[in-house]
Amino acid sequence: MNEYSFILWHNNAMATTAKKARRTASREKRRQQLIDATVKCIARKGLGGTTIGDVAKAAGLSQGIINLHFKSKDNLLEETLRHLADEYKMQFNRALQQSGPEAADQLRALMALDLHPSICDSKKIAVWFAFWGEVKSRPTYRKICARSDRYYDEVTQKLCEQIIAAGNYTEVSASAAATMLTSMTNGMWLSCLISPRSFDRKAAMDAIDEYLQNMFPNHYPENRL
Repeated sequence: MNEYSFILWHNNAMATTAKKARRTASREKRRQQLIDATVKCIARKGLGGTTIGDVAKAAGLSQGIINLHFKSKDNLLEETLRHLADEYKMQFNRALQQSGPEAADQLRALMALDLHPSICDSKKIAVWFAFWGEVKSRPTYRKICARSDRYYDEVTQKLCEQIIAAGNYTEVSASAAATMLTSMTNGMWLSCLISPRSFDRKAAMDAIDEYLQNMFPNHYPENRL
């Protein structure tokens, strides 16, 4: 291969690679566009009321594009749930990393995350509750939700265990404390869903802080929160 032929070959190869990259990026962009539209439709109509036509209209795309990327409504819904679970896990892990090395700071950061507007949003919560309502009859939904819940519960309980050990809170159960905290945030999500306009994030966080102060007074003094 002479120099000119090599240049032509190299240029063609680069063009082909760039074309494939653009095609891949476009494909991922379309998939995300459809998932975002699905979230909006579920928040408004629920799982059963959401149709492929609704999603296509919300996304500004044809129904054929949905069939091309997801094959069926069931697949689209499953991928939407996976996306929500992955999105939350990413924010969950980021909150852990950014809160510092202390277990007490990490635990409170996770509780604050659950009340952050990016998480505690009535539309997004409506979608979560829609999927949770179907876990008994949909094994795939149950598997995705169970895997996520197990991970978060294990992290929360481990943080409680570390705080208990460090503060010698012998009368406190890590399992019970973790369950209580999760139940509190779940209940607050429900309140946000039912009455989004009157939901008070500060009052909700104050309630969590009060619980943490009662359980772990040495780690959560009033002047620290």
